[in-house]
Amino acid sequence: MSEVQRLFDALKRVQEPKGYLFNKDRERAFELLEALQLNKGRYGYMACPCRLVSGEREKDKDIICPCVYRARDVEEYGSCYCNLYVSEAWNNEKTAHEYVPERRPPEKLFL
Repeated sequence: MSEVQRLFDALKRVQEPKGYLFNKDRERAFELLEALQLNKGRYGYMACPCRLVSGEREKDKDIICPCVYRARDVEEYGSCYCNLYVSEAWNNEKTAHEYVPERRPPEKLFL
C-alpha cells in the first residue's frame, strides 16, 4: 500500500464522520494528498498545497490541512479551496462546482 493510500484511508476515517468527503475524482484527490505529504517533508507540517507557504508553522497555522477555511468553504460552496474535501452533494453533482474564492486574509497571502 502506498503512503498516499495510507494517508487517504486514515483521513477518510476521521473526516467522513464529520461530513467531509474526499473529491470523487480519485486522481485529483491523490495528487493533493501527495502534495500534502511533500509539504510535510519540506516544512514539517501538511500545509495546503494550493497556497503559498511561508515555511514558518506559526504563520501557516491557518492553512495546515484541513485549513481553518474548509468548514465555511464546504458549507457555502460544497468544496474546500483545493477541492480535496467536499460535501456529499458536491460529489453527487447536486450542487454547482463553483470557484471557491480565497478566504485567507490578503496580509497572509504574500509572506
